[in-house]
Amino acid sequence: MQDYKGEFIEFLVGAGVLTFGDFVTKSGRKTPYFVNTGNYRLGSQLGQLGRFYARALREGWGDGFDNLYGPAYKGIPLAVAAAIGLNELYGQDVSVTFNRKEAKDHGEGGSLIGHKYDGSEKVVIIEDVMTAGTSVRESMGLLAEQGGPSVEGVIVSVDRMERGTGELSAVQEVGKDFGFKVEAIVNVREIIAYLHNRQVKGKVYIDDVGKAKMEAYLSDYGAEY
Repeated sequence: MQDYKGEFIEFLVGAGVLTFGDFVTKSGRKTPYFVNTGNYRLGSQLGQLGRFYARALREGWGDGFDNLYGPAYKGIPLAVAAAIGLNELYGQDVSVTFNRKEAKDHGEGGSLIGHKYDGSEKVVIIEDVMTAGTSVRESMGLLAEQGGPSVEGVIVSVDRMERGTGELSAVQEVGKDFGFKVEAIVNVREIIAYLHNRQVKGKVYIDDVGKAKMEAYLSDYGAEY
């Protein structure tokens, strides 16, 4: 596992974005861990987050993209932070586009803010955590109507590796349906392997009991990779 992935996992728990306990997902599944990217609240955290996304983007696509699309609402700061990170770390200056939930009928109008597509762009859609892939499917429809850029793939922060509507995970389903690459900065198995009985600032987040709970959850709901 690349060093930056371990750094990212420590960053997730340090920011209170990755937590452990008893939670219920939107789908009704009882889960022993939860990822809430809404807990990023400091400029320093967003700066770090952008650099982590930038590293994963370069690893996944190299310089084979020139635009980041961030679906409203959580995707907006992610796209902005990642674009800044790409410029800081690699000197790669990409454009950023995001959408309004409701189209604006005055001023410049329209449903997109930032770079306006003409069809020549190579886009990576940036998300936080993919649960069912609904947001990506909506984004694909919107982009097709707004200039039709070439979507090269999707990047998320954490792949939960859970089954979607069938035997595949949501990440696998989206990749298969649209024929592009879907990458994650880390996945849940990397999180388990890294944090199991490891102290992070004096605290063990996944002990033997916690690991057993997460493995049992993946046994019930996990997809084959």
